[in-house]
This record gives sequence, C-alpha cells and structure tokens, in this order.
Amino acid sequence: MTLRHQIIALAIVPLVISILAITTFITWQSANLAKNSIDTFEQNMLKTKEAEILNLTNLALSAIQTIYDKAGADDEAAKQQVAEILTSLDYGKDGYFFVYDYDGNNIVHPRQSFRHGHNWLDLTDPDGDKVIAELIATARAGGGLHQYKWQKPSTGQIADKLSFVVSLDKWHWVVGTGVYLDDVFAQSAAANKVMRANIRRTFVIVALIAVPSLLIVFTTCMLLTFHERRMADSRLKALTQRVIDTQEEERARLARELHDGISQNLVGVRYAMDLAGRKVRTNVDDAAVTIDRGVEALNGAIKEIRRLSHDLRPRVLDDLGLTAALEALCYHFAERTGIETEIDASAFTDTLKAEANTALYRVAQEAFNNVERHAGASRLAVKLWSDNGRARMTISDNGAGFDGSKDGASGRSGLGLRNMQERMAHFRGLLLINSSEAGTTLTAMLPKSANRPADRQAEAA
Repeated sequence: MTLRHQIIALAIVPLVISILAITTFITWQSANLAKNSIDTFEQNMLKTKEAEILNLTNLALSAIQTIYDKAGADDEAAKQQVAEILTSLDYGKDGYFFVYDYDGNNIVHPRQSFRHGHNWLDLTDPDGDKVIAELIATARAGGGLHQYKWQKPSTGQIADKLSFVVSLDKWHWVVGTGVYLDDVFAQSAAANKVMRANIRRTFVIVALIAVPSLLIVFTTCMLLTFHERRMADSRLKALTQRVIDTQEEERARLARELHDGISQNLVGVRYAMDLAGRKVRTNVDDAAVTIDRGVEALNGAIKEIRRLSHDLRPRVLDDLGLTAALEALCYHFAERTGIETEIDASAFTDTLKAEANTALYRVAQEAFNNVERHAGASRLAVKLWSDNGRARMTISDNGAGFDGSKDGASGRSGLGLRNMQERMAHFRGLLLINSSEAGTTLTAMLPKSANRPADRQAEAA
C-alpha cells in the first residue's frame, strides 16, 4: 500500500468499524427489546385465554351441577339431560364444550357430529400427540390445560388449540372446552412484522446519520492529512535547500582558507626555497636564514592544515570523548580570538552515543562561531553535566545579545540556530536560548534515549 492509501485506511477503517459496531448493537438491542415485548404480549394473551376457558368451564359445571349431584352412577336420563345442556352451551363459531368417557368414546361434540358414539382414544394430531388420551389423563389427574392441534370449525384448517378439562368421576366422563390460538399467533406475527419494519427503519435512520458523518470526518481527515503532508513537503524542501546552502558555504569557506592561508604559505615556501637555491649557487652567506624562513612558512601551512582538519572532524572527539574535544575547542578558541574561555565538565558522565556526542560538539562549535562573529564578548563559559542520566550543556557569554525572533527568521545566524535546534530535535532534545543586553545563554538538553545501551556502557567502562 502507498502512503496515501495507508493514511486513508487508518483514517476510515476504524471509523467504519465503529459505526458498524454501533449500528449492529443498536439493531440487536432493538430486536431483543421488541422480541421480549412480543413474548410478554403473547404470554399475557395465553394467560387471558386460559382464564377465559377456566371461567367458561366453571360456568358449564355450574349449569349441570344440580343434575349431576342428584343423579346416580347409571342414571341415563340425567346423563342425557347433561349432554343436551353442554351441547347447547356454545359460544361463537369456534366455542363449544366436548365430552368423552374414560374409554375415549365421544359423548358430546356440537361442531363435529360424526365423532359422536365413536372411540377416539388413538387419535393423534400432526405433531404425533394422542389428543384424546392426553385429555383423559389430564382430567383424571385432577383437571388442567392441554395444548394440541385440532381442526378449527370456522375455517376447516388445523390450528393450535388450548383446552381445559375436568372429570366427572361418578359417570367416568371428561368435560372440557378450548380456544384456538391462531389469532394469538397471528397477532404475534403482526407484531414481529412491525418490529422488523421498525428495525429496518432504525437501520436506515442510523445509516442516513452515519454515512454523512463518516464522509464529513473522512473528508476532514483527508484535508488535514494532505495539508500536513504539503507542509511537511515544504519543510523538507526548505531543509534540503538549507543543507545545500550550508554545503556551499562550507566549500566556499574551505576555498577561502586554502587560498588565503595554506596557498599563500606554500607560495612563500616556494619563493624562499628558490631564493635559498640561488644564494647557495652564488655562495651567498645568508642562505641558511632564507631556508629557516621557508621552514617557518611551511610550519604555518602545516598548522593551518591541522586547524582545518580539526574544524572538519576533530580526532580527539573520537579518541578521547566529548569532554576532551570541548576542552580542546575552548583552548583553540581562546588562543585564536583572545576571548577568555573556561569550561566545567566535572559533573559530566559520558554515556552518550557517538552521534549525540557529535551533535553537542557541533552545537558548541556553532555557538562559538556566533560569539566570535556577532557577540563582541570578552568572556565565554561552558558547563557540561549529567542530570539523572540526561546530558546538559550551557554556553554563556557577556556579549551584546540578539533578538531571537528576528535572527531566527533569516540570515546566517538564523541558519546556525536552526541547525543547532534540528540537531537537538533529531535526538528528541531541546535547545533553549536566553538572550539580553547582558549576554546570551544557550542550553542544550538531551534525553536518556540519546545514551548508549547499558551493555555498551559497561563495555566502554
């Protein structure tokens, strides 16, 4: 994946996942709440139906109670009278009472007359339930409810039915009535349909809110990301140009140093050698003096070469460490400029990486150059110490100071300050500058991450 695709993925994928998770949770919670409500509604409807058939059974028993109590076990006339009463006690198209004896023979069934006088003990419904046998067993056990499938008289279709049965033990009869539950299930199905419609509507509403929000957030993230990327590209171009400018300035400085210093010294040596040669050939007595002058000029060229080499990369930094390199830098700076320079590194423990040592050295070198060129100072102090494993360095002078907001914006001194800040920022460090008319104090701070690993510190020790 390209960087742009990675940015897009990181910006939009978590948001899409969050929205999908929230939508799924809302839908799931809505479905659960609706299902619980429908289940509660269905249970309440069933309880209402149970109470209804229980009351109807009690009414039927009240209607035949007097006749039943006065009749004997084999009183056929009483049995016939009770059967006629129960046959007449129908309610609605699908409401009726039925009677079977303990052997499964039908005695009363107002809606299905073909069952009268026949044995239905082995009758089973589509679910394999032996309906009549279960009703008789329930009644003989003290009465109760039983749910099964039965033909609904008004439609002729098989439907769920809930019946309540009791027994008339003296006659070995089972009396019961029931209600069909298809209307309850129809209402539950309608409620389920409404629930699904509500869930779909909720999902659409969430989508209508989430999708524009997603697009807005995504667009905002992309605009911010691309803006930051353009700024980063511009800063990178500026940094690249500064590096190129610094290289060109360094090359120009080296060219000037070589032309004005070493080249002039070597030309002087050549003239001295030519003059000494002519004097030797003509037997002039002061040829040795001329040779001494050539040797002196050659020593000056050697010193100049060593100074340039030290400015480019001091060997003492690699061989003896940061403290020795800074001490040498202070010594040569004082010798060259006449500015009183002192260094205090007694509280410094050198545990830094080689790159961090170089960064601090270059910061000090750039600060010294700024003091020499711009400060007009007469005294310079360097302090190097360690604070809980973190390297710290301050460089203070008593020069004229400067306005950091102006100098940092443009010019060669501003470029030097930016270079020092970027060196510190590379190690996640800080460069603090406090400048006034009384002088300037520069503080460089490095974090613990700029130190060498513990094992390498032990090896160095």
